[in-house]
Order: sequence, then C-alpha cells, then structure tokens
Amino acid sequence: MSPQQDDLFEPHFNGPEYVPARDHARLTKQLDRIRRLMLDGRWRTLKQIATITHDPETSVSAQLRHLRKPRFGSYIVNRRHSGDRRAGLFEYQLRPPQEDASQ
Repeated sequence: MSPQQDDLFEPHFNGPEYVPARDHARLTKQLDRIRRLMLDGRWRTLKQIATITHDPETSVSAQLRHLRKPRFGSYIVNRRHSGDRRAGLFEYQLRPPQEDASQ
C-alpha cells in the first residue's frame, strides 16, 4: 500500500531503542494520526499538533522528520517562523510528495 494514500500503511521504524514488539503498533498509529491531520495543508505548531493528536511534542517532531524520508513516503514538510523570530517558534505544513513529472 502506498503511504500517500489516506489509509494506514506499514512504515519501517528502526533505531537503537526501537523494539518492534513494544513500539511498532504505537509508532505506526502515532505517525498515521499526525500524517492524516497534517494532510489538510494547514500550518500548525508542534504544540497545536500535539494538542489535537494527544501525542508528545517531541514525538510529533520526530514523526514529521520521519515523513520526509523515502521509506515513510517522501512527504514535503515545510517550516516557517511563527510570530517573533527571536522566540524560535515554528509552524509546520505537510504536503504530499511531488508527483514524478514523467508520469
């Protein structure tokens, strides 16, 4: 199943602390919640995403990074400053991967 579809897909997580039996189902559902929410193209802060999905901000940030990777769909994750640039607050927007121009 293509990760670009609006259905749950099977991502491939890894890392030194990743234990598939413990983490796979939780992370897959978390990634899908964040992806589904953000596919509406709206700009949101990590806090706004976390509030809506009930996932920790650090997890939201990690999942947005994952979504950029080919094995998670090669989504486009845009980032912009929100409000006072000195505050370091960013908003994020998720866009579907760019279509292959040859198709």
